[in-house]
Amino acid sequence: MDTCLPYLQRQIEMIQPKILIALGKVAAQTLLGSEAGMAGLRNRLWQYRNIPLIVTFHPAYLLRNESALEEGVRDLQFALAQYQKNQPR
Repeated sequence: MDTCLPYLQRQIEMIQPKILIALGKVAAQTLLGSEAGMAGLRNRLWQYRNIPLIVTFHPAYLLRNESALEEGVRDLQFALAQYQKNQPR
């Protein structure tokens, strides 16, 4: 991730997304500069360079742990709600 981080940061600057979704612990920890586990990273709204950021499970984790799928869906619903809340009406 450290090798790719400068490239990712440039892409985020160029695209200027309205929201970011970090898929998995490594992505979230890298973007947030945190060592927290998934329990401490999920279920809240973070900011990455003034861009809302939501953390959820990596898709490969969900494929191996079907029991977490419902939580992953809730994370994405939370992300959608945050995105919609920040859109002009």
